[in-house]
Amino acid sequence: MKLSQKAQRCTLSPMRKFTPYAMAAEAAGKKIYKLNIGQPDIETPPAFFEAVRGFSQKVLAYANSPGAGFMRDAVVDYYHRIGVDYTRDDVLITTGGSEALQILFLCILDEGSEVIVPEPFYSNYTTFIQAAGGVIRPLSTVPEEDYSYAKPALLESLINEKTRAIAIINPQNPTGNVLTREELRAVADVAKKHDLYLICDEVYREFVYDTDDVLCAGSLRDLDDNVVIIDSVSKRFSACGARIGMLISRNKALMAEALKFCQGRLCAATLDQVGAAALYSVGPDYFEKVRAEYRRRRDLCYQKLTAIPGVVCAKPMGAFYAMAKLPIDDADEFTKWMLTDFDDHGETVMCSPANGFYATPGKGKNEVRIAYVLKERDLGRALDLLALGIERYNNR
Repeated sequence: MKLSQKAQRCTLSPMRKFTPYAMAAEAAGKKIYKLNIGQPDIETPPAFFEAVRGFSQKVLAYANSPGAGFMRDAVVDYYHRIGVDYTRDDVLITTGGSEALQILFLCILDEGSEVIVPEPFYSNYTTFIQAAGGVIRPLSTVPEEDYSYAKPALLESLINEKTRAIAIINPQNPTGNVLTREELRAVADVAKKHDLYLICDEVYREFVYDTDDVLCAGSLRDLDDNVVIIDSVSKRFSACGARIGMLISRNKALMAEALKFCQGRLCAATLDQVGAAALYSVGPDYFEKVRAEYRRRRDLCYQKLTAIPGVVCAKPMGAFYAMAKLPIDDADEFTKWMLTDFDDHGETVMCSPANGFYATPGKGKNEVRIAYVLKERDLGRALDLLALGIERYNNR
């Protein structure tokens, strides 16, 4: 029997494809410090669990396909607090930010349509865009320039008759790059000039460490039809397992098409929406504490990485990831070796090889993405293990 070419074009997630080796290592008694996936160890606010425990309906019924009214209202209220005015009709609740991306690309892409994406980028964009029949048109960035991509001339050089959208992640996963207001405006002006969608994945919005000069793309009111926001409770509230995301846009025609897919999958989980809506009652002091914690982890991660001979790393300005070029030949082989052949006192570390974060063939071969989501003591030990592993790997 045949399998679709779309499925075969997709690849396994670089964050998860080495999980079988990790499971085998753990079964053999090794302790693994997992820096491969953005699963924070920050406690989820109690409001989520209190709301779920307080759920008293006798039947756990479907929610409305666009999302429960209370959930959409919670999102609208949150954006109002950060100075962006949306209405309930501008918000669709999805099963995580991942489904929001899937639905969006199904709505805007035909076979062969292109999406300009600064690389390295969140690796699942490859899966979502290819599954919708699209092609990633990569805009390559480098650590020596802090992964900067707000370059109108370069963006315009990638635009052709097949281009449908520019997709950005701000703050950026995996590089930690953060656009200033002026840089966001520069990218937005290109999208407006060429009548393209400007897809802004802002799931790490609260995690910016060295500047206040940032802006939600929803504030760009002259691009009401262009801007599409992808959002989620996963990272903001350390609630990855809740699987509640949002597709947000003032483009009525787009949202009408997206609703078809929302109805086709019936609804996002009702009980998860109950808990997620309660998370939006959390005050600014929560974000201040969490941001300070991640800033400390960022500083430790950057310090440890740049102390390893031969490592190239730009200082992340936001999110909770760092990209690092390692003095090794192949990050895939190194990651596997760290799980199968290496340990120090029964401990090892797991990162994500970076080739899956690029669309340009050959890029990322000796790079890894590190998620600094562990407590400082564990993070420090993990990065010491990485340094020791590099030394032993190269001396095999």
